[in-house]
Amino acid sequence: MRSLELFAGSGGLLIGAHAAGFRPVAAFEWNRNACATLEANLSKIGLVSTFVVSGDVREHSFEKFAGAGVAAIFGGPPCQPFSIGGKHQGVADSRDMFPHAIRAVSESAPVAFCWENVRGLLRPAFSEYFDYILRRSRFPSVVRVGDEPWQHHLARLESLEHAKSKPALQYHVTHRLFNAADFGAPQLRYRVFIVGVRSDHPTPFRFPTPSHSRDALLYDMWVSGEYWERHRIAKRHRPEMDSRVASQVARLRSQLRELMGNPWRTVRDALADLPEPTRVASRRYSGHLLNPGAKAYPGHDGSPLDWPSKALKAGDHGVPGGENMIRRVDGSVRYFTAREAARIQCFPDTWEFSGAWSEAMRQLGNAVPCALASAVASEIYATLSCPSPVRSAKPRTHSGKRPRVPGR
Repeated sequence: MRSLELFAGSGGLLIGAHAAGFRPVAAFEWNRNACATLEANLSKIGLVSTFVVSGDVREHSFEKFAGAGVAAIFGGPPCQPFSIGGKHQGVADSRDMFPHAIRAVSESAPVAFCWENVRGLLRPAFSEYFDYILRRSRFPSVVRVGDEPWQHHLARLESLEHAKSKPALQYHVTHRLFNAADFGAPQLRYRVFIVGVRSDHPTPFRFPTPSHSRDALLYDMWVSGEYWERHRIAKRHRPEMDSRVASQVARLRSQLRELMGNPWRTVRDALADLPEPTRVASRRYSGHLLNPGAKAYPGHDGSPLDWPSKALKAGDHGVPGGENMIRRVDGSVRYFTAREAARIQCFPDTWEFSGAWSEAMRQLGNAVPCALASAVASEIYATLSCPSPVRSAKPRTHSGKRPRVPGR
């Protein structure tokens, strides 16, 4: 199935969608290093005909993709307006690209779309605007008029819920918050997914069921010991069980292991076959180079080796202090190499990142784990694989006119 990628970054969502069966026609991205990363790697996964479109999404029209067989649009609009680590400006932030992601849907009318973003989007402070995003995604052809305030636009969209006459282009929209660790990523990374399926498609969409669990990891560590045996760690070298999980482990002793699914993957699991990095670049693993200077701070003391990594961070001026570090068993810390961070985000080892270490880490810190992206995209692919009517007309606005391209 053909697809489009918006705000493609270094390719986390794209790789996941490709693994699910989608073939992107084009990937839109404004950051030059991320574009270089995509251009250098797409052919490695067989995407030789995918165009990387460098530039601002606001400057592009998507009408040419209407009727061109594009089944789905995927995208991760910039998260900074809603990130807990950002300035929390939401709709007032010029980097809010949700309006333009929805415009792309209005102009091209794919059968489905998928947006991902940080869980900060679900905070009470953004609840009204999040409702606006969902309603606007449901009726993407109902555009804002001139300088209409978004609150007025929201009121118009709300009125359509009970109106007898509705726009021809409608989507069934749903959302879900996921922890990437629950889908095999060795990282505690929460992401909100918003998925819409066109109303004329006969099959409803269902979000995937988690495949991995915290309970299974605790069981394998402290009940069966399988985790330590798999890593060949003798009993005398195993850490003591954290007192905070003792009661949970006691509960797990009476439960059936097969009902717990796969165990969460840990940092040790992800990096097990990588050599310890040095100041000399590895010939075998691209980006596996030690970057010195890591320091721990209160509350920022790195990711423990035998637990999923803390969420990787992307700072405006490089890696934030105390972030993106591994904490060894002896308590010492060091920065993740770019290759290690790529594994934490489930990128293949062949995927190389353009730019210096700080730039590579910025790309990785902005990415969605490929394993989580693949799980959601696979459900979208399965939904769209069912027969669907073919739309013969290009989308129109609710007023019957062509959608206005904002900013033009």
